[in-house]
Amino acid sequence: MQEHQTLITLRQLDIFKTVVEEQQVTRASKKLFITQSAVSLALSELESNLGGPLFDRDNRSLILNDRGRYFLPLCREILHKAKSVSERMNEAYGTLAGSLNIVASSTIGSYVLPLLASAFKKLHPHAFLSIEIHNTRKAEQLIIERKVDIGFVEGVVSHEQVEASPWFDDELLIIANPNHVMAIRNRFNLARDLKKTTWVMREKGSGTAQIFKNKLGDYVTDLNVVMELGHNEAIKKAVEAGTGLGCLSSLAVCGEVERGELKVLQLDGVDMKRTLHIIQHKNKVNTRLMDEFAGFCRKICDCQSGANCFSSPQKIQSLLEQLKDDHDPQPIGPARLQST
Repeated sequence: MQEHQTLITLRQLDIFKTVVEEQQVTRASKKLFITQSAVSLALSELESNLGGPLFDRDNRSLILNDRGRYFLPLCREILHKAKSVSERMNEAYGTLAGSLNIVASSTIGSYVLPLLASAFKKLHPHAFLSIEIHNTRKAEQLIIERKVDIGFVEGVVSHEQVEASPWFDDELLIIANPNHVMAIRNRFNLARDLKKTTWVMREKGSGTAQIFKNKLGDYVTDLNVVMELGHNEAIKKAVEAGTGLGCLSSLAVCGEVERGELKVLQLDGVDMKRTLHIIQHKNKVNTRLMDEFAGFCRKICDCQSGANCFSSPQKIQSLLEQLKDDHDPQPIGPARLQST
């Protein structure tokens, strides 16, 4: 007689994933709002069904073994597909609702998305938006691992599993303390000035740093970086203190420039414009909430004022008032990507 085997459940997979993330049964049970014994039982049943242990057990900690590391991406894939099916089946009618996990690179996440997310939330109060802020390289990795639904980045992405769709054009600006010797002449020439100056730059993996270095071309070997910082605000403070010149997005420095706290230097002979992108996993199934939010973000940037409205909350609020009766989202799936 054939032995009956219990089927693996989505609940077991969710518990397994949570234990991996928390590395302890105690923390996982608190996060899932179930008892420790229920977590332990689910793991035991899952391991039994899969023919062996998934963890190395060290005192109170659980560490994935080789079988567990192999199973984890399969588990995430199954849970992702189950979530996509559920969202698709439940969102065809009624109020737009759901939870959207977003990742944004630093400039977009600090100066653009909070304004857009707040405005979108007013239009769709039952939608929940969670935004993580990282550099472009980390944002790309989170998309690859399917830990987030959609990303907004400044740098170039190249992984075969990531699709990138142009969003809007931004401009990088060279900034200086108004009393800096370079600020007096208002212009910056690579051949003449680059070797004479020190720079405060974003960290490795930053889209801003990556694109600026690419635009320097052969002159990049003359770039004298004396400080690398992981946040735009820290770079602005270092430049204001006279540590060196900096290169940041116009979105990040428009306020300080308007107030005279920083001076913009015109770079001779170099186009400093760049394109910001919306990214997603190529196998991601777009939900209605995902399409609505991406379409809303596109609508803002395609309007007459464009990205200029991001220089202050007042400007974007004025723009939103103009657009509130004309909201027409555009999808970001393969058809949209091929048309750009």
